[in-house]
Amino acid sequence: MKKIYCLIYILFTLPLLSQEKEGITHSGQLTGNPPFPIENYSELDNPKSTSETLWNKKNRTFVSWANTDVRYNKEIPAPIALSQETLHLSAWKGEQLNAQLIISAHRKSLELNFEISDLSSSQSKIESKNITGGFVRYVMTDELNKDGKGACGPRNHKEFDSTLVADPIDHLNDRLSIAKNTTRPVWVTINVPRDITKGKYTGEIKIRDGDRILKKLGLEIEVLDRVLPKSENWKFHLDLWQNPYAAARYYRTDLWSDEHFAAMKQDLQHYVNAGGKSITASIMNRPWNGQTYDPFQSMVTWRKTIDNKWSFDFTVFDKWVEFMMDLGVKKQINCYSMVPWRLAFEYFDEASNSMKTIETKPGEKAYSEMWGAMLKAFATHLKKKGWFGKTYISMDERPMDVMLETIKLIKSADKNFKISFAGSFHKELLERIDDYCLALGENYPQEILGKRQNRGKISTFYTSCAHPRPNSFTFSPPAETAWYGWYAAATGLDGYLRWAYASWPLEPLLDSRFSTWAAGDTYLVYPGGRTSIRFQKLLEGIQAYEKIKLLRREFIESGEKEDLKKLDTLLNGFASSEIIEKDVAQSIKKANIQLNSF
Repeated sequence: MKKIYCLIYILFTLPLLSQEKEGITHSGQLTGNPPFPIENYSELDNPKSTSETLWNKKNRTFVSWANTDVRYNKEIPAPIALSQETLHLSAWKGEQLNAQLIISAHRKSLELNFEISDLSSSQSKIESKNITGGFVRYVMTDELNKDGKGACGPRNHKEFDSTLVADPIDHLNDRLSIAKNTTRPVWVTINVPRDITKGKYTGEIKIRDGDRILKKLGLEIEVLDRVLPKSENWKFHLDLWQNPYAAARYYRTDLWSDEHFAAMKQDLQHYVNAGGKSITASIMNRPWNGQTYDPFQSMVTWRKTIDNKWSFDFTVFDKWVEFMMDLGVKKQINCYSMVPWRLAFEYFDEASNSMKTIETKPGEKAYSEMWGAMLKAFATHLKKKGWFGKTYISMDERPMDVMLETIKLIKSADKNFKISFAGSFHKELLERIDDYCLALGENYPQEILGKRQNRGKISTFYTSCAHPRPNSFTFSPPAETAWYGWYAAATGLDGYLRWAYASWPLEPLLDSRFSTWAAGDTYLVYPGGRTSIRFQKLLEGIQAYEKIKLLRREFIESGEKEDLKKLDTLLNGFASSEIIEKDVAQSIKKANIQLNSF
């Protein structure tokens, strides 16, 4: 979600897509790659200079396990003090674990590749097919606004410090050339089978330069006798807004073609694996007035017939919803927006054989006639499809008086329509909103939160460019996205919303900066089915939330008051929306150790 700004940085409208031989970023920088790379690409030049003196102090290539809460600089050698040859982790059955190793190339370039073995115990093994590795790639980032209070507003890249930062995780390339005097992390994910025997599992990762082994790193996992359910059964309400229009542009496919849907599967699978609950559907054109590089278009065709009646075609809406449900996102459909940021509504007029626009607002006759007709037709269609009960008419960051007027119209069309809203706290809306999401920093009174949950209503929180920390910018400390799950558990919330899952800027693999928000604000995953450090840490926090839910229920049902008290004490440290940069990663690390000790 964003605030409305009168100025839109001029780079946003430059004809950048006309570049065919070489890609170009929002800042006008040539990338040295073909436009929109998918498998192989070269990172942008590093704005930070490399200190030959610093590298000359080292005398060999360095390989070690590293910290998943650190984004390691490309131009700086890994500290020798980091040296760790065996990594020890613990996990529930069914949990996904993250690990990071690091290689610093001294004096000569390397042709990096790696091989991951099975992890074996005396009774069973975690097969290597359950363990994946990917090179951590570097993408251009920037910084908070100069006052440090947020990251909203038009951006001229020359006014912000720009650096390369570690974030994309590239699973598509099993080999990567790295230049001398550079550092390269590798991200490792371990999916612990749900049906495995508890115990200690050991194996190794071989890191090679071509055919030459640089190092063997040991990996040891203690599998505990507890089971994390499948992500489709997780309770955490994860709502990350999808943008199929960005995918069509990047993959150069026709909208809603077979090729378009096929290209999106790999990117959206991360959302499914994280237990994503909501399908984002745009039911009118440009509900956010083009706040993303690829504006959302209407999935519903609006038409006024020659005899001056409203007609609606839901074909595209149906295709999108069915596609998402087939992937596994089935809980709800959030439809945006009856109250767009610009109150203008496009439709095809049969009488003039042209597109027209109505400028009207809630409370006006034209608005009521248009949306009343649409909602009634929509309700009838949804009931035929069997989707009415999981469909929400959705708005975000609209004033209370506008919301009340809009809700009145929705309920007049069908009293059973559900409504979702993301924005400020208004007690007058609490009974009317079925899915209410507050900005981080605002709170539900505990008695109200309990009543909402008892009635099956959803209560979540969101972060946006207005929050300097915690956040999920590409320059944000990785642990901050893991913190979201702990905060939701500590405050009794149902989950988390982020306005952009994959609303990519022009060249997202190379430059995460955008013309109006801080770098990385518009997306969490990368083209080609690549995940990111930010997203993997978000998943860590969601898994912690699920563990806490299961443990709390167990302790209550079994009467284990002492363990319940320990769990509550553990969560007390995460109940405030204020976090301290130095402490967040360490706090989560300690909390995870205690959580796994129950």
